[in-house]
Amino acid sequence: MLGILGGMGPMATVDFMRKLVEATPAGRDQDHPGALVLQASDIPDRTRAILDGGPDPLPAMLAGLRRLEAAGATRIAIPCNTAHHWHGALQARTALPILHIVDAVAGKLLDRGYRGGPIGVLATTGTLQAGIYTGRLARHGFTCVAPVDQAAVMRAIRLVKAGGVAEAGATLRDQARGLIAAGCRQVVLACTEIPLALPASDEAFGVALLDATQALAEACVAGTPARLAA
Repeated sequence: MLGILGGMGPMATVDFMRKLVEATPAGRDQDHPGALVLQASDIPDRTRAILDGGPDPLPAMLAGLRRLEAAGATRIAIPCNTAHHWHGALQARTALPILHIVDAVAGKLLDRGYRGGPIGVLATTGTLQAGIYTGRLARHGFTCVAPVDQAAVMRAIRLVKAGGVAEAGATLRDQARGLIAAGCRQVVLACTEIPLALPASDEAFGVALLDATQALAEACVAGTPARLAA
């Protein structure tokens, strides 16, 4: 059973759940696999911990992981990109496989026919500074390109968390256009708040946007045994 360590942030977790359900081939309720969702919104801010030495979120994430283990989870997904800075530390403390969101994104890039090259990354400053995408995408020949105005991206992410989705969307579109103009054929929406304001289906971008939340949801479904009724 999939255990979802969520709450980072709460609306992003809801978006992940919606995408998980929509990605599941099902004709009735019973075709959907079970899932356990922990909305652990008390986990300290991940970017603040990385950049400013803020409270360490690992103990709270580990406590959430233990609750999911106790409830019967057999594998774990974390719908927060920045939280994957602690993926290795969490994985070392559990026998349950923890899906990695960047591996899911890399799989989607390869599925789309890309074999290396510059990839735009719209993410928190914590995700960028920690190199969460850089190393894992480099294994496949991709180089990560950050937006020109990262401060604007962070303002937009905070706006989404505070409910200012429309205003955030305008800013994120500008930054995505800048990355495409800089030669990026794909731009990863690498913060789970971003697709709430800039959906990957935005017609202005064609197929240039890749939603990391969607990639993780599809990876979770791909690892679930089919339950469709005959």
